[in-house]
Amino acid sequence: MGGAMAANLLARGWPVSVCDIDPVKVADLQEKGAVALTAPAQAAPDSIVFIVCVVDAAQTEEVLFGQQGLAGMLQPGHTVVLCPTISPQDVEGFASRLAALGVYTVDAPMSGGPARARDGSMSLMVACAEPVYQAQAALLQALSSKLFRISERPGDGARTKLVNNLLAGINLVGAAEVLALAGRLGLDLGRTLDVIEQSSGQSWIGSDRMRRALAADYEPRAHVTLLEKDTRLAVAAAGAAGFEGPLGARASQIFADARQAGLGGLDDAAIFKYLAER
Repeated sequence: MGGAMAANLLARGWPVSVCDIDPVKVADLQEKGAVALTAPAQAAPDSIVFIVCVVDAAQTEEVLFGQQGLAGMLQPGHTVVLCPTISPQDVEGFASRLAALGVYTVDAPMSGGPARARDGSMSLMVACAEPVYQAQAALLQALSSKLFRISERPGDGARTKLVNNLLAGINLVGAAEVLALAGRLGLDLGRTLDVIEQSSGQSWIGSDRMRRALAADYEPRAHVTLLEKDTRLAVAAAGAAGFEGPLGARASQIFADARQAGLGGLDDAAIFKYLAER
């Protein structure tokens, strides 16, 4: 999604510098007009904002405070936008450490996938101080046509994203379960999904992922380990809040089990494959 976001900004005329561990991705964005960096610390000190789009808290730590991280060149008044799905406590910790440098944090986890990131229609769940939001409004609006202003407290964006992704995980496991059941009942899976999509069982992630599953297309767009991480973080956040629901922990365990079964690198549509083959 980071590459798609950069491509979107470049298409809209924004000057963009990029850094990624995959040189092929960097080269692709260079062809679109981006300036290539070999380390985050090479980012220009006069840049408007620094967008961190990685997988988890460990990678965020490396990008911000690692040996070649951004922190070495950040100046008071700079802004860091945190887009990965990480725990609220990690967001708060990063925001506190950046604040000590005089740097602002925009907690802005994203949703929608690479295609929506590329055309600017993805969702951003934004939590930051109001003056920071106003200062970066043009950039945020360029990134997302579905911009949700959550609160002024960094960490609340992460909380919102975890609630959303836990429901996404529950819906995906549910869709995979009922289609696996339909197969055992001898039903035509395509027709069954046609019915679900026009009836009360419909969910966006269920339709999107189960169409891939029925085509045996498990090329990863969002691989199993991502929702495994996100649902695990959501269940941990629920526990920290003293809440225990009937479905979240079970759905999270299904993603963990699928990874253990060797499906972690596949698209998360492979939850159907895991359940159908049990």
